[in-house]
Amino acid sequence: MTHAMLKGSNVPLEASAVRAVLRWTPGHGVPDVDASALLLGGDGRVRSDEDFVFYNQPRHPGGTVWRLGKKRAAEGLTDTIQADLAGMEAGVSRVLLAASAEGVAFEHVPSLRILLYDAAVTEGEPLAYFDITPQTGEETALICGELYRRGEGWKFRALGEGYSNGLEGLASDFGISVDDTDSGATAPTAAVPAAPAAYFPLPPQQSAPQPQPSLVQPPPSVAQPLPRPAAAHPGPRPSPQPSYGHPPEPPRYPAPQPAYGYPPAAPTHPAPLGGPPPAPAPSYGYPQSAAFLPDPNFRLPPQGPQFLPR
Repeated sequence: MTHAMLKGSNVPLEASAVRAVLRWTPGHGVPDVDASALLLGGDGRVRSDEDFVFYNQPRHPGGTVWRLGKKRAAEGLTDTIQADLAGMEAGVSRVLLAASAEGVAFEHVPSLRILLYDAAVTEGEPLAYFDITPQTGEETALICGELYRRGEGWKFRALGEGYSNGLEGLASDFGISVDDTDSGATAPTAAVPAAPAAYFPLPPQQSAPQPQPSLVQPPPSVAQPLPRPAAAHPGPRPSPQPSYGHPPEPPRYPAPQPAYGYPPAAPTHPAPLGGPPPAPAPSYGYPQSAAFLPDPNFRLPPQGPQFLPR
C-alpha cells in the first residue's frame, strides 16, 4: 500500500533497506536537480565531513548510504539515494534526504516528488511519496524528508524545508563547511572552530637608513667614459700645433672674411704661387681696411654721346 504523505506526516518502515527517488519534470528553463544525504548523530549534526553523501562524494565510507545516480523515466528525470537501515551505524540517528538546484530557484522545477521504495523489491510499488511544494519559491535547496530511528525500527517523515543559499547553506546548518574555492566543484569539509589569533606587537617605528656613498673606486685600468661634446657650428680650422718644438708655419693667405650667410665668390683668376694674396670679399657695409682703398689714378672709360651732359 502506497502512502500519499503531507508535510510533517510520518510513516513506519518495515524494509531493511530503502531507495529514495527524487523525481521532477524536465523542460526549457528547468534546472538540473541533485539528490544528497546527510547522516546525523544524536546531537543533530554530522560527525565528520564523510557523513555528507552528494555528487562529489557519492558513497559513505561505512557503505550504508550511497548515491545511485540519475536516470530518465517515463514520468521525468530521477536521482536516487539508497540507505541500508539494518546495517546503519549505531551513532547515526537520522538520515536527511535533500535536493539542490545550482543557482536556480525551485519555483522553476515542476512536479518535484520524492518516492520511497523497498530496495529488496525490484519492480514494486512505492511505500510512500511526497509532493514537495516550496514555501517561497526562492529556495535553491530543500530537505525533502528524513529517515529517523524510532525504538528498534525506522520511520520516514515528509519535511519540505527550504534554503535560499543552496546546498552550502543547508550543509552548514548541520556542521558541514562547504569549500567552493575550486571552480565548478563543491567539496565539503568538517567545520573546525577557528583558533584564537595570536597578538604580536609591532616594533617601534624606525627611520629608514640613509644610503652611504660607495667607497669602492673603479680600478685605474678601467677607462671611464667621457661625455660627448655637443655639436658646434663649423668654423675655421684651428691652427696646427707646433711640430716637436718648431714654430708653426705662418699661413700663406689670411682667412677670408665671413659673407654673412652667403657663400664667398670664387676668385676669377687665382693668384700665382708665391704672389700677393687675393683681395678679400666685401664686408657689406662695414669699413674696409686702409690697404684696400680705391686707386687714385683710376679713370672711367670714355663714354658715348648719349652720356655726355647737354
